[in-house]
Amino acid sequence: MLCGTFTTAIAQTTEERLQRGDTVVGSLNNGVPQPTLERMRKEFPFLAEATQAYALGDVWSRPGLDNRTRQLAAVAAFAAMGEAAFMKIHAGYALNIGVSEGELKEVIYMVTVPAGFPRAIAASQALSELFAERRAAPGKQP
Repeated sequence: MLCGTFTTAIAQTTEERLQRGDTVVGSLNNGVPQPTLERMRKEFPFLAEATQAYALGDVWSRPGLDNRTRQLAAVAAFAAMGEAAFMKIHAGYALNIGVSEGELKEVIYMVTVPAGFPRAIAASQALSELFAERRAAPGKQP
């Protein structure tokens, strides 16, 4: 069974994987290209393609978790790693798919336990920036 799954995975073309990745970005970013990925595509096209095909097309497209759960896990992981910029991107996706500000704050509170206060505070600052940016943008909700 595992061998069959592996065979299926490697039989997919890069184009199919990229298309799945593009679909994921579209679903998470309200149909708009992801600015960080688009900037990377210009300067580091191999890295952008690998991100789109593997991270988004292979991993993010897997069954077993819904987008809401994946986003909350991504926010927690990036916050715990001290990667506030990536955490902010995924927090924005989370808000786009219906996660509330309060839920994101609870994730940051949880980060204090495994990662400590400095990383949680850095993540809270990035979240505060995101909330402020979205409130200032016309038609956007925090």
